[in-house]
Amino acid sequence: MAIRPRVYVTVRKAKRTTDMKSPYLEECFRQMGVQGTLYIRSLLPSASGLGSSAAVTVATLCAINDEFALGHNREEVSQIAYEIERKVQKGRASPTDTFVSSFGGLVLISSKAKRRLPPQNFPLVIGNSGASHNTSRMVDMVASFRKNNPEIALPILDAIEGTTRKALHSLNDLKSLGHLMDLNHSLLEALGVGHPILTRLVLSAREAGAYGAKLTGAGGGGCMVALCPSRLRNRVAGAIKACDASPLITTIDTEGARKEKNV
Repeated sequence: MAIRPRVYVTVRKAKRTTDMKSPYLEECFRQMGVQGTLYIRSLLPSASGLGSSAAVTVATLCAINDEFALGHNREEVSQIAYEIERKVQKGRASPTDTFVSSFGGLVLISSKAKRRLPPQNFPLVIGNSGASHNTSRMVDMVASFRKNNPEIALPILDAIEGTTRKALHSLNDLKSLGHLMDLNHSLLEALGVGHPILTRLVLSAREAGAYGAKLTGAGGGGCMVALCPSRLRNRVAGAIKACDASPLITTIDTEGARKEKNV
């Protein structure tokens, strides 16, 4: 799902492309076949499991597309962004983050299809643990666990899929959805991608009244997300802050990539 904090990117034509200092940004200009200057203002913390690299990539491609009148539609931008992430991450990227950054809202992505779900207004509090993590290392670790212990790993992965599919029928029942988030978090910890600080934040959010809470992203650090009664969002945010983490009160963004009117 896409959340409200945005990444703002401005691109202008130039005779030569400035040093981007990012393989994602360099690849954006290379894939689009143009040269220009770039300015970024991000409200998303980087390397925290919130898909910031996908958001920056999609926003940069959209800004290039607009500035140079290239005519790509949103589906094409999403696909190019995924190809860039996959190249930079050496094949480990998922189409999830780039698709959601492009279209916004709540999306179910399986191996066969992408399906946008009905718009929701979930009261959310995100907690940034501040603990750095490495997505590639987490992916490799899970792959190794699955290879060496299939009789343990495969049932866990099946149960994670089961909680996700069950959640599709609980989108209008926040208590049930929160319970499924709790189950999902426990399964992710069993898979080995948990972190002590994330566990503390998840438990603190629940004790403060959240319907449910779980880690988000690749795990091993980064962020967690809590689903809360609207009246308790500040209380849950305070509980996260009391754990020396950074809280963010937000909800789902249903718009996706857009051109700002004042640019």
